[in-house]
Amino acid sequence: MNVERLKARRRYLGALLAIYALLWTLLAIAPLHRQDWLLENVLVLVFAVGLYASRRVFVFSRVSYTLIFVYLCLHAVGAHYTYALVPYDEWWRSLTGHGLNEMMGWERNHFDRLVHFSYGLLLAYPLREIFLRVAEARGFWGYFLPLDFTLATSALYELIEWAAAEFFGGELGAAYLGTQGDIWDAHKDMGLAGSGALIAMLITAAINRTLQRDFARDWSDSLKVKDRRPYGEEEIQRLLAQRDGG
Repeated sequence: MNVERLKARRRYLGALLAIYALLWTLLAIAPLHRQDWLLENVLVLVFAVGLYASRRVFVFSRVSYTLIFVYLCLHAVGAHYTYALVPYDEWWRSLTGHGLNEMMGWERNHFDRLVHFSYGLLLAYPLREIFLRVAEARGFWGYFLPLDFTLATSALYELIEWAAAEFFGGELGAAYLGTQGDIWDAHKDMGLAGSGALIAMLITAAINRTLQRDFARDWSDSLKVKDRRPYGEEEIQRLLAQRDGG
């Protein structure tokens, strides 16, 4: 990367960081439920530390950084109000004169649904970058693994929510869990995250199919068996023989 492009990237990332820091600071002032806000920001802190720690060995594209930025901004809004109480319906009514929930026939606050969907839609591509550049995933696996990871981490997050709600209990547990009385809340959240990731990967595949000359061959090669030897107990025998022979 030449010097000018590097400077342009740094300016762009600096702008994203400054905007997010300003938004986060403003929304950190007098959140609706301070303890819930603290819980919601624990994973954000872990994520930020991970990004900073890996900055010298893994640099995302500007596309990925932008997608991450948008997702974190949505999360900051949800953490400020608690997800179940984000007043998007009032915002929509002030702009149009009509309630969005009434227009859509919704009976609950759906901001949490939006963010779960956005988790897949916005973060699947950055995940794809990691799988391509670290695990060297190719073809089919470069699209499937981000979807699979999204679903796995969505399930893990729902388990974390459940554990936190059980541990803290009371108003804080209910605010963090945010089911709003829906017994299928966790399932719907995971389904929306998976749907978002699927859409992101379908869009990425469509773009690559148009621009990548060897798209079909790359996809086909990724599904071929590279090693025809069975593993399991036979691999253990090979390892033992290798150890004893060495």
